[in-house]
Amino acid sequence: MYLKEFEIRWSDVDANRHLANSAYVNFMSHVRMAFLMDIGFDQRTLAHYALGPVVFHEHIHYFKEVFPGRPVKVSLEIMGMSQDGTFFEFHHNFYNHKGENVAHCEMMGAWMDLKTRKLTALTDDFLQKFNALEKGSEFKVLTKEDTRKFAKRPQNIEVDQ
Repeated sequence: MYLKEFEIRWSDVDANRHLANSAYVNFMSHVRMAFLMDIGFDQRTLAHYALGPVVFHEHIHYFKEVFPGRPVKVSLEIMGMSQDGTFFEFHHNFYNHKGENVAHCEMMGAWMDLKTRKLTALTDDFLQKFNALEKGSEFKVLTKEDTRKFAKRPQNIEVDQ
């Protein structure tokens, strides 16, 4: 399990004086990018391959409030990946200073070719790196159908011209 600690800043707190929803999202994004950098997917490498991670959804479940004054730890576990590496699922857990699990998130995403703006598989060397990493206990091989499990489709509106 990958783990990173954060100080709760004043800008991370909302009107209720606890950790804001946007802070959870920002911390998870930071953890994912730190994790990717640690395994060799730094900005220079991603730019060289014109590759970028995209988020399909993040489902956050909150268990307990988090307040300023104590750090929070955020984990990342690889819970799923397609055989070609196009799709991935990460789970994040938030822990307070006592080690209590205060929130959980299930995140699914994919890799995008930044030139074509289309989803793409990982290169063989990147795929080998991911395949060698520790996986979560409930890891599964993802299919395109897994990315559609919530059956959400865009609903356009009529726009006056």
